[in-house]
Amino acid sequence: MRILIRTSKWAVWARRFGALALPLAFLPVLLHRAHLITSDNFVVVEMAAMALAAIAVAAAIVAFARLWVTGDRGWARAGVAFFFGILCLLPGAFFAWQAASRPSSADVSTDFGNPPPLVSFVESRFMGPDERARIEAAYPNARSRNYPITAPQMFTLVETLLDARGWEIRASRSPLSALDAGQLNAVVTTLLGFRQEVALRIAGGTDGTTIAMRSASLSSFPDFGENGERVESFLLELDNQVTLLLRNAPTQPVAED
Repeated sequence: MRILIRTSKWAVWARRFGALALPLAFLPVLLHRAHLITSDNFVVVEMAAMALAAIAVAAAIVAFARLWVTGDRGWARAGVAFFFGILCLLPGAFFAWQAASRPSSADVSTDFGNPPPLVSFVESRFMGPDERARIEAAYPNARSRNYPITAPQMFTLVETLLDARGWEIRASRSPLSALDAGQLNAVVTTLLGFRQEVALRIAGGTDGTTIAMRSASLSSFPDFGENGERVESFLLELDNQVTLLLRNAPTQPVAED
């Protein structure tokens, strides 16, 4: 007598949901980074993918329980569905943890009183004293700098660092003299494809050059603290580069009487 072993419908449907969620979660990231879909559409598609992934994981767990009791076939299908679902949900859990644990701000500047202007259009954002104090406390190294080098030297150094980071320069105005001011604006594409603009003002003076920096999100999506960390890391790297420049600068010979 031949015994018929059925395939669990829970396992079948779990794999279907998982197989649909996987490309729906990862392909939009590539499209968004290439600016082929808008940020609003990207968020909607990703939310749908996360929902399908959650259904796949839940259906796979139910399938595991029923397969253990009934002895039906479908362990492989349920396992694949569980793997696909977890693979889709892990990035979402990671970014949710970042949003909850890292101070987020859509606009961070070293000079809130007179921030360097952006070239991209963004809706005006009101930032009160409490919000400014929170940002300054969270990012203590995000402060304007004054360096004992000329404005043209500083502009060249800043432009080199922007190119090294792969940021897309959108506007460039170099200072014409040591006492002149210049500005650089660049757009940064984040891992998920959201765009943020960086603006740097290089103002020459009699005591050296002052650098003010700003990093602002071009969408309403949380920045996961990237704006503040970007300002801090860039200025710390600039500190190191200026130190090397001054250390390697040729010393002027002392005139003998």
